[in-house]
Amino acid sequence: MTDAHYPVMLEESLEALAIRADGRYVDGTFGRGGHSRAILSRLGPEGRLLAIDQDPEAVEAGRAAIQDARFEIEHGSFAQLEQFVSERGWTGAVNGILLDLGVSSPQLDTPERGFSFMREGPLDMRMNPTTGLSALEWLKQVDEKSLADVIRRYGEERFAGRIARAIKTALEEEALKTTLDLANVISAAVPRREMHKHPATRTFQAIRIAVNGELDALEAVLEQAERVLAPGGRLVVISFHSLEDRIVKRFIREHSRARDLFPDSPVPVAYSEPTLQAIGKAHFPSEAECAENIRSRSAVMRVAEKI
Repeated sequence: MTDAHYPVMLEESLEALAIRADGRYVDGTFGRGGHSRAILSRLGPEGRLLAIDQDPEAVEAGRAAIQDARFEIEHGSFAQLEQFVSERGWTGAVNGILLDLGVSSPQLDTPERGFSFMREGPLDMRMNPTTGLSALEWLKQVDEKSLADVIRRYGEERFAGRIARAIKTALEEEALKTTLDLANVISAAVPRREMHKHPATRTFQAIRIAVNGELDALEAVLEQAERVLAPGGRLVVISFHSLEDRIVKRFIREHSRARDLFPDSPVPVAYSEPTLQAIGKAHFPSEAECAENIRSRSAVMRVAEKI
């Protein structure tokens, strides 16, 4: 099997969802449908699955490939979860939500999408290429200091200042138009390299996160997931870098304990009851999966259940 259509941590995520044959489930990141097909295979005639993806190519592929009365797919961000669920009357009745974060293999493998620093393509990087600014447009309008902040915060890149300065210089010289142009500019700006990691990895990640508003969308969908889940419903999130995982970990922890509703008050006033409980600790892909699909090696799965 290649990694082109390889759903990460498939068996582990299905087990974590604890699928009921008659349940209602949401796959918030359809991609090419590997997880969705597996969920459908475990649902009975009364079960339902709603998939969401902001990539129009993924939605088109899903509608063409899955002809099943139990299945629907919506074109949009998973930050619209509550809207899509409410339209179906499922609020408070969803039995499981799966979020497989990050860029899908087809997006990485299609040079025209502009996600990969290994292939020549336009500097786009948009999950939904029909809306918002492309990466090149965003780079042209952001100032050097803000760009350095983004690269430092979202890429955890220690040479963020050098890289931002080199990118803005290349733009001024009109020497930056494609993904390989950007990768070469970054490589030249980085004085020391990490073992087994391309020098453009962190900066490409940072720019992609900024262009797509990924972390804001993640925080939004987590809050909405807690509201739409049924008691006993499961939230399963697969992250691919530490920024995402920290957000997920913190969200589950904060909702698994009583929270002070008036934190600015000098004396305790009222506390909320916990709404989630963590199911186990962080889960990681097996060595066998990592050997078969190298892109799964950075995956971390966390699971919570609605109380």
